[in-house]
Amino acid sequence: MIWPFDQFTSPRSPSRGTIEAIYGMIVAQAREPAFYKTLGVQDSVNGRFEMIVLHLWLVLRQARAQSDNVAFGQALFDYFCSDLDANLREMGVGDLTVPKRMQKFGEAFYGRAAAYDNALADEDNPSEAMAKALCRNVLNGFGLDKARLLAAYVDNAAATLARVDAAALRSGRWRFPPALAVA
Repeated sequence: MIWPFDQFTSPRSPSRGTIEAIYGMIVAQAREPAFYKTLGVQDSVNGRFEMIVLHLWLVLRQARAQSDNVAFGQALFDYFCSDLDANLREMGVGDLTVPKRMQKFGEAFYGRAAAYDNALADEDNPSEAMAKALCRNVLNGFGLDKARLLAAYVDNAAATLARVDAAALRSGRWRFPPALAVA
């Protein structure tokens, strides 16, 4: 039942369908072939996971910056977790092992998010700090030159998302920039 007074407390969280669509946008962008063919990301389960985490972090970072989007950010993160859980089960991971793997995924997400946040907070050279974080996490420590291109993409994507207002972000009325717009 929808309570009529809920509209006065906080903006509504997007519907599950909207969250699914936005998560689908994140996954589709993370699977963009240019990341794998040109920017050196390994086309593997781990490489794809890293790219999903990177794009999810970009969207959650913007949601966190907009006070109206706290519930949206949480719903999107929850959907990410349920998708990981479902994928593990689909791959045949047993019920007793899924929670342990989910804990490791959570630690990986929070570790990368902290590394990317810290890179952007670097006062001397945030672009180089981001390139090093991306090289370490996404490119397995190889290809700092490719990581610099990926960092330029991240900078472009963050700037694009920063121009999206709170309502548009949670409704999915925005797009990521092309993967090779900076390459």
